Amino acid sequence: MKAQPAVIVLAAGRGSRFLGTDHKLAQRLGSATVLATTLRHAVSSHLPVVVVTTEAFADVARRSVAARDVVVLPEVGSAGHGELGMGHSIAMGVAARSDAAGWLILPGDMPMVRSATLREVARELPEHAVVYAQHKGVRGHPVGFSSELYSELVELRGDEGARRLVARYPAYGIEVDDPGILIDVDTEDDLDDLRRRHAQRGGDPAQGGLDRS
Repeated sequence: MKAQPAVIVLAAGRGSRFLGTDHKLAQRLGSATVLATTLRHAVSSHLPVVVVTTEAFADVARRSVAARDVVVLPEVGSAGHGELGMGHSIAMGVAARSDAAGWLILPGDMPMVRSATLREVARELPEHAVVYAQHKGVRGHPVGFSSELYSELVELRGDEGARRLVARYPAYGIEVDDPGILIDVDTEDDLDDLRRRHAQRGGDPAQGGLDRS
């Protein structure tokens, strides 16, 4: 079978801007949590999925993907782990699927990104080094990287993420009818807005809800 791009779901951050009692990824969104909803849509894309997370969310991840596709990292800020951050998470996720035909980076706090959007970005990776989704001209997630960038992706460290790669290589934007690519959960106000959107759409794909697979 021909190799496909893999979706790397990043769920190892502290979420320090979210001041609620529980971590933002553990917040309820309808009948599931923010992270579980993000993972459901990633898996529904029928692309390979790797989850980079901490022990706190490892069980949630394993309910969505095979245990071998869950990369468990120490908590950011742990003693002796100063290199941790988004860059390190990306590197570990890419290394876990080194045979993939590219990688799509999807933050775990973006539960409204549709499965179809992931597939659209993946389809463009054979032709472009970097591909990103955009809605009405505004850049969002996922951001895809072709397999030719493997050696640079696995060297990422710290909190910078992959921004320097996006700046270094020509990036191709794909316009998608998916406002979810711009919606994340950094603050409690973000979560309130997300819940309103979820309630208005009913989470029903047939009504233009959270997913249009």
